[in-house]
Amino acid sequence: MKKKLLDKIRKREITAGVIGLGYVGLPLAVEKARAGFQTIGFDVQEEKVRLVNEGRNYIGDIVDSDLKELTEAGTLSATSDFSFVKDVDFIAICVPTPLDKHQQPDTGYIRDSALEIAKYLKRETIVVLESTTYPGTTEELLKPILEEYSGLRCGTDFYLGFSPERVDPGNRIYKTKNTPKVVGGVGKDATEVIAAMYRAVLDGDVWEVSSPAVAEMEKILENTYRNINIGLVNELAMLCDRMGISLWEVIDAAKTKPYGFQPFYPGPGLGGHCIPLDPYYLSWKAREYGFHTSMIESSMMINDKMPEYCAERAGRILNRAGKSMKDARILVLGVAYKQDIDDYRESPAIRVIRELEREEALVEYYDPWVPEYKDNGKRIKSLEALSPEAVEEYDLVMITAAHSNIDYEMIRANARAVFDTKNVMKHIRPRENIEVL
Repeated sequence: MKKKLLDKIRKREITAGVIGLGYVGLPLAVEKARAGFQTIGFDVQEEKVRLVNEGRNYIGDIVDSDLKELTEAGTLSATSDFSFVKDVDFIAICVPTPLDKHQQPDTGYIRDSALEIAKYLKRETIVVLESTTYPGTTEELLKPILEEYSGLRCGTDFYLGFSPERVDPGNRIYKTKNTPKVVGGVGKDATEVIAAMYRAVLDGDVWEVSSPAVAEMEKILENTYRNINIGLVNELAMLCDRMGISLWEVIDAAKTKPYGFQPFYPGPGLGGHCIPLDPYYLSWKAREYGFHTSMIESSMMINDKMPEYCAERAGRILNRAGKSMKDARILVLGVAYKQDIDDYRESPAIRVIRELEREEALVEYYDPWVPEYKDNGKRIKSLEALSPEAVEEYDLVMITAAHSNIDYEMIRANARAVFDTKNVMKHIRPRENIEVL
């Protein structure tokens, strides 16, 4: 089986499938099609299927013309009919792995995908999970479902592995194509074949590890590393505020050291689909082994506290101006979870807005990337534009995303007070009306 699949990969005779056409899946499907593999995208959302088949892009990291060219050539197509799994030789699972209401892993999307794949799984197929999850998911959850419902045996009839997604929306240097990949298969043959498939598609290095569990833990380490270090600087930001020290200046000084230090920066909290969620997967799994991940959980608590802390700081700024939070007019700049993208999943800015409104402030927002967002079933719309006259009307302007297409000099010149939680205005002078997190 290994030799046959390696030969098919080399000859581009593999038909690739990608389940989940979101921020991870669609860019991966595009790259597989660009590499010469016939590719089918699967998604339960009919709107995404329709857009892909029409060549209409909805993901910022994809070049619009690439998608249109591939769909028009018939190299890439999409469907919600999972019976087409029978036509693919390689399938990547790129579905969400959220948390439930108890902050525990929700692997329902993985389970549902596995059940659909198992119905149509044929011999000599490669199955790879890319969704971020706890160590053990591939072999403890995915493998038994595929074997039980397909009647096939992993390693003998099909190959299975884990290769964690590495997607950083808005990154201008690293995209799916040139980001290194980690691969861990169930057995050496599976690892070799899966790695060969990714090498045929991507420009980045492919690093092989000994098992899916190692690859799963590696992904959790990547994001937990950032969570902990961001938690550190967020805690120091609160301390430095009490001490009258600028943490931003402290970090600038510390990063002059050419070794042993990597700068991380404070902010209103963590957002996106990985860093705020993934440590919960590890801490949940650790309890199975009677292990308490104290450092990880401490950083999670600190980061989770930041929206509330930023709202408290906003209240202090208003108080110094003789204004209470109740009925104060506040403009929040940016609800995307990071700069220059349209993604607001888990955005801390939305939590900041909730905290402000809980104190009866009158809050509006402006985000040139996010014209509206949904929160608790409500649609909230952005201001259509900013003008000096509009900015003058607010008691406080809070910057919660460092978008590059906002005129911050105009903001400074017209705002009564600015609370810059991202230090995006650090080069603007004078600064009498600006306070930094």
